[in-house]
Amino acid sequence: MSFKVGIVGAGWYGCHLASSLATLGFEVTVFDRQERLMQEASGNNQFRLHLGFHYARHHGTRLQSRDGFQRFIERYPTLSREVAQNIYAVPRGASLIDFQTYKLIMAASGIDYIELAEAPDFLQSVEGCLLARERVILLHRARELFQQRLAGCLRLGTEVRTLRNVDGGAELNGERFDYVIDATWGQLRRPPIEVFYEPTLLLYYECTEAVPAITLVDGPLCSIYPTEDPQIYTLSSVPHTPLGRCATAGEAHVKRAEVGRDLVTAKRIAMEDQVSLNVPSFRDRFRFVGIQLAIKTKPVGQYDDRSCYVFQDGRIFGVMSGKIDTIFFATERILSMIEAEHSAAAAPAEAPSALRDSILMRAA
Repeated sequence: MSFKVGIVGAGWYGCHLASSLATLGFEVTVFDRQERLMQEASGNNQFRLHLGFHYARHHGTRLQSRDGFQRFIERYPTLSREVAQNIYAVPRGASLIDFQTYKLIMAASGIDYIELAEAPDFLQSVEGCLLARERVILLHRARELFQQRLAGCLRLGTEVRTLRNVDGGAELNGERFDYVIDATWGQLRRPPIEVFYEPTLLLYYECTEAVPAITLVDGPLCSIYPTEDPQIYTLSSVPHTPLGRCATAGEAHVKRAEVGRDLVTAKRIAMEDQVSLNVPSFRDRFRFVGIQLAIKTKPVGQYDDRSCYVFQDGRIFGVMSGKIDTIFFATERILSMIEAEHSAAAAPAEAPSALRDSILMRAA
């Protein structure tokens, strides 16, 4: 079973799908409007390889992250590294759940942690803390790896202007494929579920001393997380990182392009004020160095669902997810859908049942 497959989007999902399908003998072509890999949301985030601690309010996302974490390490052993000290803390009075409930959710999900006997000195007003073994993604290495693996498959700097189903295949920019995978998170083709588009602003800080990763959970809180550069950290905030909630991808791109100095200053003040409630020394330890902008696609709802979904429309697949560790789910789902389609087409016509004859023979 080998097919010609076009993939739109050269982020983590597009690159992993292309690499996996090419290994299986598929003829793969990857399209992206940017001139290098992982230039959009895949290269503008906290670079966290999740175990599920972020998702106390959504069981499916938690389990997909937990299961994908180990698979990622096995498949891509050089593309992440351990975070020396990674703390999840439940703030007193500010979290949507209490510390005991948070621990029970993680334990019931089979996610390992170490409970700290007391909060570190630099944290205040927290009910309790867990140590988690999550990792940081090494973006530069990932770009190099996939650039090498997909060298003959990439069409970077190529805008996809047309995509439609045709008889027995799909047509992308006038070129025919057996299948096309839209890995643009609904920016090319809107998913068949209710979604919104969220432009975001991530803040970057420098810290010359070794400090832990700190994630305050669960709800409208914030986190400090290291990057592949050991002295550069990101600061992200649930209420302040988003720049708005847009009905279309086009609106989100416009809002992202309008970001200026005044908005960055306002966001920086708000996010630093927020994190300082639980990390009072933040402004003394960290020096602001810049921003990154991205656009996320999220399902509408209050249940914090960031699990992976695959949709099929004829010969066009669409992928929706929020986490790098669910790339394996997407690959397996697409392969199973292709296999099911062709297995059904090749199945023999239903023959009359021989059961009655067997029964009569045994009764004779």
